[in-house]
Amino acid sequence: MIGKCMGLIIGLALLAVWAGQSAEANGYCGAGCYSCCPTAACQPAACYTTCRVERRQCFRTVRETVYDQQQVQCQRTEYETVYEDRPVTCYRNVTERKERECQVEVRRPVWECAEREERFTVSRPVWETSYRDCSYTVRKPVWETATRECRRTVQRPVFETSERECRRVVMRPVVETVNQERCYTVMRPVTACRTVQQNCGEWTMQPVCVPGPTLPRLVQDECGRTRLCMVQSPSYTINRPVYCRRVVERQVQYTTWQPEVVRQNCPVQTCRYVPEEIVTKVPVRTCRMVCEEVVDQVPVRTCRWVDEVVPNQVPVRTCRMVQEECVRRVPVRTCKIVTETVTRRVPYCETRREEYTVNQRVAHCVAKQVPYTVTRCVPRCVERQVAFEQCYLVPQTVCPTTACTNGCIDGNCNVAPDSANPQAVPYESGKPIQPKQQPEGEPGTEPKPAPAA
Repeated sequence: MIGKCMGLIIGLALLAVWAGQSAEANGYCGAGCYSCCPTAACQPAACYTTCRVERRQCFRTVRETVYDQQQVQCQRTEYETVYEDRPVTCYRNVTERKERECQVEVRRPVWECAEREERFTVSRPVWETSYRDCSYTVRKPVWETATRECRRTVQRPVFETSERECRRVVMRPVVETVNQERCYTVMRPVTACRTVQQNCGEWTMQPVCVPGPTLPRLVQDECGRTRLCMVQSPSYTINRPVYCRRVVERQVQYTTWQPEVVRQNCPVQTCRYVPEEIVTKVPVRTCRMVCEEVVDQVPVRTCRWVDEVVPNQVPVRTCRMVQEECVRRVPVRTCKIVTETVTRRVPYCETRREEYTVNQRVAHCVAKQVPYTVTRCVPRCVERQVAFEQCYLVPQTVCPTTACTNGCIDGNCNVAPDSANPQAVPYESGKPIQPKQQPEGEPGTEPKPAPAA
């Protein structure tokens, strides 16, 4: 329990010391500020020494690395396949066909032909023909032709031809030629000039100032205390293409088509129709019927039947069998086996080994050196002088002339600024001077920002 109380007391003491330091150093996160101090405490009581910032121009050597292109001859190893013919001895089997004589016993059949008599009895047919009377009666038609008169009355047409007048009115065309005035529009070309503006601008390289990045720096405030602030780094110049517009006026000819009315007398043929009467003789054919008696001779055909006997002798054929003995000779063929010795030539194959030589292509790699050219960048160091501003502090003594009557606001007293007051010239870090633009074609055209002092 006692250890806990001692730790609490030590913590409160450290917190009080830290709060005092924060109030003295303008504090952090609002832990302490100068607004709590009385007005009399902010007024200077005696002369004090402060620092005045002065600048001077200095030069320093900056080294830049420039790469030059250089052609270098090198060699590389290439492998090429070369073929070489080598004789190789090979063996192959050669087959030859031969024949040999062989005695073989064979049995062959021998056929013999002979004849023998055979007697047999056959029945031979004998045909005999006789006639039989088969008479029959038929009825035959007899046709007779006679003529008969047939009277009838017919009407015969009688045609008579006469003429009749036919009158009709037709429109006969009459063509007349007259002059008629016609108007039509013709487009005539008219050439004129007008002023045209043409843009003949060009691209130029103009230097552009680019502000540098903001970096944290240690600076002194009005009360002479060092604090961390964000300070703008020096800017640098780059060349940027800019299009310059230049308008040029020039005369351009153009052609327009103007309408023009043209009058012309043209002969025009007009056609009008005149009525005219035409008389035409039209033949008219009339028909009248006349009665007349016609006598026709009509043939009449009659038929009568007559009986008639037709004789008919029908042949009758009869057959009877007669026994008869016949002799015939039948050929007989007999076979007997005969043994014989036959000499035959039997083919057989004989294989022998034969050697021959062939050329075999053998591939092997041959290495050779091939020169080639490469381009490499050779670095070299270029030195140049860069001007910059150097800031240094000059001590000076400042004596108060007026009292601080308005109190302390943010740690500053409302005193009249003069040339000796350090508030008039705040402290700044070393600021380099912008270098002049180098001519084109030299390495390092684009300047680089110099580091702060």
